Amino acid sequence: WCVGTLYQSKSAVRLKEDMKKIAAFPLNKQKNTTCPKVFGVSLLELQQQGLSKNGIPIVVWNIVEYLTQHGMTQEGLFRVNGSMKIVEQLRLQYERGEEVELVKDGDVYSAASLLKLFLRELPDGIITSALHPRFIRLYQDARNDMQKENNLKELLKELPDAHYCLLKYLCQFLIKVAEHHVENRMNLCNLATVFGPNCFQ
Repeated sequence: WCVGTLYQSKSAVRLKEDMKKIAAFPLNKQKNTTCPKVFGVSLLELQQQGLSKNGIPIVVWNIVEYLTQHGMTQEGLFRVNGSMKIVEQLRLQYERGEEVELVKDGDVYSAASLLKLFLRELPDGIITSALHPRFIRLYQDARNDMQKENNLKELLKELPDAHYCLLKYLCQFLIKVAEHHVENRMNLCNLATVFGPNCFQ
């Protein structure tokens, strides 16, 4: 009986100690197992999980805001790759649901690489695979530019809302990047070369 009581009291003490450790464990570490994925999931899924802001994935929003403030005149923006180690660390922070401070935890080239990585890992790309053939046919169309532009606008409207919203946001940002092409050496043609494969996969 004494041995049983002693064993039970030791177990109770151990349980209390374990509970104290859990309580002292940082909240963001506890969230690891329950956090929804950020990379490699559909735009619709990100919206449903509350990981979008005004239709834009929060990770994209954060990166674009950071680059707008700190990277617009950086030479080779999006062409020069960031540190793979830093990119992976930033990715893991987002995946764990931690608050990411790109000013403190990253740098311009790594943030730019992280944005390209996010776009590459979208399951169906910004331009959905179902529309690829029609975009290619439109590009090869011999009709005048005005007609092609109208057809392109109509085709873009067929994208799912989340995809259209992100594409529009991204294009608006890249136009701003191109406005600084004298400093960053990234005109629209250079940006299209970089982002074409990331958008079309």
